[in-house]
Amino acid sequence: MKEFRRGVSKGIPIALGYLSVSFTFGVKAVHGGLPVWVAVLISLTNLTSAGQLAGLELILAGGSYLEIGLSTLIINLRYMLMSLSLTQRMEEGVKTSSKMFMAHGVTDEIFAVAITDPKKITGKFMFGLMLTPILGWVSGTFLGAVASQIMPAALGNAMELGLYAMFISIIIPPAKKNKKLAAVVVFAIAISCLLYYLPVFRFISAGFKIIIATFLAAGLAASFLPVDRPDSQEVTP
Repeated sequence: MKEFRRGVSKGIPIALGYLSVSFTFGVKAVHGGLPVWVAVLISLTNLTSAGQLAGLELILAGGSYLEIGLSTLIINLRYMLMSLSLTQRMEEGVKTSSKMFMAHGVTDEIFAVAITDPKKITGKFMFGLMLTPILGWVSGTFLGAVASQIMPAALGNAMELGLYAMFISIIIPPAKKNKKLAAVVVFAIAISCLLYYLPVFRFISAGFKIIIATFLAAGLAASFLPVDRPDSQEVTP
């Protein structure tokens, strides 16, 4: 139980941050017409701010299951890489079923705490580390969903901007330090604007516009702005 308690204590700061972010998600979901229990179920089964927001936008816009599935898959692909990385630091003997459950709880913040922990990652530590953030994320969604039913509409609409502000705050600081990352952001914005405003692209649904913009921006960055690998050496014949 010592490892479990250590994980819980390390997850508390993450849970407090998730509480405020998921609160705004709950507000937006219920304002969009979803029942409280649906908003809570989405948070319980997804646990991803960007993926949930994209999925919610498509649900409210009447998107198809294919659009919602592909969009959230692309946005959340990084969690697969994070999960694979964590398995390299995990103690031997952890059951496959336990690893599958742990994979569900991998987020950017949980991964950062787990991968930088000096000790070998144990199953009990991971379960404890995941528990408090999951509770914080789901509780925040529930509180936001319930509060949205009693708060003034103007206040609810203003709070919905919290999610977008969070994404901007995540992107801008690293983009200022990395010109290539800033270029990728510009690519994505430009492509999204073209797909949204040009009449020729109006036949494309919102979900597939997200997918197209993601692939094009990533492709342009990979083609014209490759990341230099410090460990790579030039091989001469």
